[in-house]
Amino acid sequence: MIHCYARAMPIPPPEITYVTNPRVVCDGATATHPALGHPRVYLAIDEKGYVECGYCDRRFILKGGPADHPSAGRGETNQTVTP
Repeated sequence: MIHCYARAMPIPPPEITYVTNPRVVCDGATATHPALGHPRVYLAIDEKGYVECGYCDRRFILKGGPADHPSAGRGETNQTVTP
């Protein structure tokens, strides 16, 4: 009898961006591919201290908020966005 165990490929962690304003905008564009992305969405960070984009899963963490601690990072980038 042959058993085949399929392993699901792990989902890469979302990009994390630290922000200073609780209202953020995401269009999915990156520095290397600014034309690629998704419709622009406006997001508000709530009492958890972070919000994730529903299109690209980019996580925005409010600096100094409840989610701004070393164990909160998943695929962390050191980008800071200020309005």
